[in-house]
Amino acid sequence: MPLAATSLLCFLVVINVTSFCQFWYDKQAARSGWRRIRERTLLETAFFGGSIGAMAGRHVFRHKTRKEPFRTQLILIVIFQMIAAAACAIFASGYLDASAGLF
Repeated sequence: MPLAATSLLCFLVVINVTSFCQFWYDKQAARSGWRRIRERTLLETAFFGGSIGAMAGRHVFRHKTRKEPFRTQLILIVIFQMIAAAACAIFASGYLDASAGLF
């Protein structure tokens, strides 16, 4: 696997684990009266690649499942990332097919 792909995969694993743990901590903080993680921080972590961890954390810990507009914003981030991933896959596929004729 190329270095760039390995680095991206490692980054995505780390940010998703971080996002998942943030949801766990925020749920514990909500129950215990501790200082909470801002919703903006949770959404930023999801936006920068941690949306899978955020969605998993929401589901596993049943945290922020009914909170609006947080729920809608998180879903929009997931949809945006799915569209971006599909566009990247299509672009990479077309780019690779076009460059294959050069060799």
